[in-house]
Amino acid sequence: MPVADYVFFAAGLLGLVLTTMAVARVAGVGLGWAPLVSLVRASAQLTVVALLLRGILTIPWTVVAFLALMLLTASWTAAGRLHELWRGRRAAVAGVLAGASIALAMILALRLVDPEPRYLVAVAGIVIGNAMSAATLSGRNFLRALRHRHDEVEAWLSLGATPSQAHLEIGRESVRESLLPNLDQTRSTGLVTLPGAFVGALFGGASPAVAAQFQLVVLAGIALAMVVTGVVVTRLLGRSPYVLAADEA
Repeated sequence: MPVADYVFFAAGLLGLVLTTMAVARVAGVGLGWAPLVSLVRASAQLTVVALLLRGILTIPWTVVAFLALMLLTASWTAAGRLHELWRGRRAAVAGVLAGASIALAMILALRLVDPEPRYLVAVAGIVIGNAMSAATLSGRNFLRALRHRHDEVEAWLSLGATPSQAHLEIGRESVRESLLPNLDQTRSTGLVTLPGAFVGALFGGASPAVAAQFQLVVLAGIALAMVVTGVVVTRLLGRSPYVLAADEA
């Protein structure tokens, strides 16, 4: 692609993100420079990944290292979002690793996709990314619920309930809330949205039937990863009577 086309493309992206920032500022959302910083970071990371994938897709054993890098990055990102909670970082890491690993292992064990590097990297990237989102959403929902229902938890504890029992219902609700956006998108797939995996497979030359099969595998894998991640995160967070990390000190 000519240099002029790259410049035009970059200018278009900049226009989109500046509009996003302007709307957020006028509405008082308070995002600041976050949209621009996120896009710049994503651009740099995607450029590096695109270069790496050229080698990874031709050397199968490097897929393992790349998957490990994705898991590490996702775990680290989710951990940073839950630092306010008691051992929130540990819970986030455990949740992402458990959710993504179990979902990917089942997809491969059931032979739902060919174990070729290109398919494995594509599915893993989507599943791991959603496991990261599930850890963040379920953990933040847990934190929000704890702040509103602190007296209820204290009452359960005073009656002799264990921390796990006192936080159980809050954890369940937190997982349910974190899954609702994904479930809504899954229900509306094909009618309201055309997911990226489906469109990407079509652009890659796959038939509509094969693209649909690939997308269904991705949707099922995402659901499993998110449920496992959410349950692991909230159950680990609920094992302590401390609401916030600061309470432990």
